[in-house]
Amino acid sequence: MASQLKPLPTQPARASHPAYESGSSVPITYTSGEQVEVYRFSIPVTIGVPLLALFAQAFISRRFALFSYIDLPLLVTIFFGMARRNPVSGLLTGAVIGLTQDALGGLQLGLYGIAKTVVGYLASSLGVKLDVENAGARVLVIVGFYLVHAAVYFSVARGLVSLPISWSWSRGIPAGLANAVIGVLLYWVLDHFKQRT
Repeated sequence: MASQLKPLPTQPARASHPAYESGSSVPITYTSGEQVEVYRFSIPVTIGVPLLALFAQAFISRRFALFSYIDLPLLVTIFFGMARRNPVSGLLTGAVIGLTQDALGGLQLGLYGIAKTVVGYLASSLGVKLDVENAGARVLVIVGFYLVHAAVYFSVARGLVSLPISWSWSRGIPAGLANAVIGVLLYWVLDHFKQRT
């Protein structure tokens, strides 16, 4: 009886390779912490870019109403957080930029400070996991973080300070998209100042 059994044809073993764990024929690439590049910036860029963004936001938005949709300090916070990929650095960058924006804008101290601290931390944490260097991914990241920033700002303004503001999706989505377009262009310029660690 043993002579009647035929051996089954052998197939190449694919399941042991991590790229084929999902059972599909398309390999999945995993990004480890060692594969993601961490960047640093010179001291003039680290100080000058946020200051330039803060002063542009404070003075240009007063003269041009359309510019009030753009949040340059937020875009700089996201950029530095994603590039440095250090949550503590992102948190501190967001806090300093946000508190300075509060002081220049004449608002209650801490509204932008808290919102940008949260965004700086989240952007740095996401930067550790993902390498976001192409324009399409940057658009999604900027729109997402713009909405997170708006939600945190709204929650703090209504819950802690009792400001009479209202949430508006019809303003939030177009403003997020406008910031994404400006952000992609700004990030293309700021990419030239990155230095590998």
